[in-house]
Amino acid sequence: MPVDARGPFDLTLTPVHLGLGASISPQENFTGDLEWYERYAERTKDDGADGRLVQIFDFAESWTSWEMHPHGEELVVCVSGSFTLIQERDGQTHSIDLASGEAAINPVGVWHTADARGPASALFVTSGLGTEHRPR
Repeated sequence: MPVDARGPFDLTLTPVHLGLGASISPQENFTGDLEWYERYAERTKDDGADGRLVQIFDFAESWTSWEMHPHGEELVVCVSGSFTLIQERDGQTHSIDLASGEAAINPVGVWHTADARGPASALFVTSGLGTEHRPR
């Protein structure tokens, strides 16, 4: 169900898409499954690599997969708690510890995952076109 963009809404439940022409489009409620991402990709395909998915993701456990964004960088902002962002660059693993208010960038084409150190929330601004996943 579409949200009323004039009032407050929860970015953990309702991500937004930043599209061409400086548009902002609330998306359907986030389920986290592959089908949600497929529907999102279909709805926003005309924006190509310039579109961005913005959402807050809450987690308390380490991720079970890696992901990679082949067409754009991803901004990761720790909103609360702390976690370790892990990037695979130049054949090596690099760890970036993030605490509330700190940010990092996942470069184009870099595989990444995260290790939780307890409950945490992160804001992601993602170039989602062509995102790939693999098991951890």
